[in-house]
Amino acid sequence: MDGLRLDGNAAAGLLQDIFGMDVTVADGTCDGCGATEALGAVHVYLAAGTVLRCPHCESVLMSVVRSERRLWVDVRGVRSLELRTP
Repeated sequence: MDGLRLDGNAAAGLLQDIFGMDVTVADGTCDGCGATEALGAVHVYLAAGTVLRCPHCESVLMSVVRSERRLWVDVRGVRSLELRTP
């Protein structure tokens, strides 16, 4: 599975579309293990959707599925997300 893994920067454009800002520098706290990392450091897997996993415990932090007219975003694995404002 490591051959399919990218770092969080691979999801930068998608996350910017959702949040309206660069969130790869935002700190996310994993609900599974409590570790805090910048989203640019998480593990990203691309398939039918985009899955972001904790680099410490591999819990799913966020998943995003996009169709032509809809976007589904599941962030239940992120306990908190600290965004920096300009």
